[in-house]
Amino acid sequence: QVQLVESGGGLVQAGDSLRLSCAASGGTFSRNRMSWFRQAPGKQRELVAGITSGGSTNYGDFVKSRFTISRDNAKNTVYLQMNSLKPEDTAVYYCAAITIGSYTYWGQGTQVTVSS
Repeated sequence: QVQLVESGGGLVQAGDSLRLSCAASGGTFSRNRMSWFRQAPGKQRELVAGITSGGSTNYGDFVKSRFTISRDNAKNTVYLQMNSLKPEDTAVYYCAAITIGSYTYWGQGTQVTVSS
């Protein structure tokens, strides 16, 4: 059983930055693929970024180098650094852990609101 707790969301202005954190407990963090998803009102949940146990990363097309995902295995934490935020980035951001058995655990989400 993996528990995930996101933090770092909030209300910011367009062009600002935020860093989201996701602290994991249970399971073997270093072996899990970690991802950030987001869901805006009325829209489907979409992948923002992912990072493998080996540190390889991938991003949603809309990120366009504005966001960076990273992980600290010593702290069982994954981060999402978001720069140059836009109003369309407003969403609930969710952390996900995908185990080697392909089971996905989800956090409760953290709200990011970007005002114009």
